[in-house]
Amino acid sequence: MQKPLGSLGEAFGGLGVHERSEEVGTEGSKGSKGEEEKEKPLWKMGRVVLRRERAHRGGKTVVVVDDFATHLPMSVIEAAAKKLRAGCGCGGTVKDRRIEIQGDQPAKVRAILEAGGFQVAGVKLPRR
Repeated sequence: MQKPLGSLGEAFGGLGVHERSEEVGTEGSKGSKGEEEKEKPLWKMGRVVLRRERAHRGGKTVVVVDDFATHLPMSVIEAAAKKLRAGCGCGGTVKDRRIEIQGDQPAKVRAILEAGGFQVAGVKLPRR
């Protein structure tokens, strides 16, 4: 009769398969110093560029967020657009991997994007 194997590492004979061990939250264990591990985002958000545009918009100003990283899916860009619209209190849209936010508020847009993990380049100060 064979005896039962204790772990995946033993089952696969150490072929690079590592068993996932989850410790129950015990204070005083070696690895935990009272700090919880922060969740790492699935993607690095990357760098985006802000632009202020007025052309072909009837004189209305919009702030365009452009140059999203190619590895980011559209769902991430749409979620960022939703946060920007809510944070700025205005309308906006997503077109061809660009976000267009209505109004001249690049400072708010920059602050929201930086809080979301993006590196922001482009428009810095509001127009005087």
